Amino acid sequence: MERLPPGQHLSKRLTRLDLGVIPRVEPKRWDLRVEGEVENPLRFTLEEFRALPKVTTTSDFHCVTGWTRLDCGWEGVAFRALAAMARPRPSAVSVWIECGEGYTTSLPLADLMRDDVMLAYGLDGRPLPDEHGGPARLVVPHKYAWKSAKWVRVLDFRAEHDLGYWEVRGYSDTADPWTEDRYA
Repeated sequence: MERLPPGQHLSKRLTRLDLGVIPRVEPKRWDLRVEGEVENPLRFTLEEFRALPKVTTTSDFHCVTGWTRLDCGWEGVAFRALAAMARPRPSAVSVWIECGEGYTTSLPLADLMRDDVMLAYGLDGRPLPDEHGGPARLVVPHKYAWKSAKWVRVLDFRAEHDLGYWEVRGYSDTADPWTEDRYA
């Protein structure tokens, strides 16, 4: 099976792309909220989040700018596990993701419930560096990386699908690297 989507070239590293600000949050002040159309809203401190059952996965990472890094080793918490704890209501069809520097994105709940989707706090056997989203970033391997939001702070389950930061600026909401679905 071909691992390099059309229009992509290989890269040996993750290139830092963001809105120009790396949010610095004191670890004792960091939290993750899971809210919205859920039966059991959640809030985790960093210590509590890292104590949740850990998963590891290896996946490729595709940037809309044209590079792909193969075999990224991610460690974190499966999105499915967080959803199971929060118990989404039947009305929940999408998740709005809010991040530390004002960035937002959203994904259909079905995309997030895949086996390889997680909130990562480790990369390649080390803590996730701040510049790549530490202490926690979303990892959605089957989408372009702007859907793998950095510095995640809120997962808001919603009954309607809203467009995030890049999507309202003309980027595709489906973000499929295999069809080169970059722009709406």
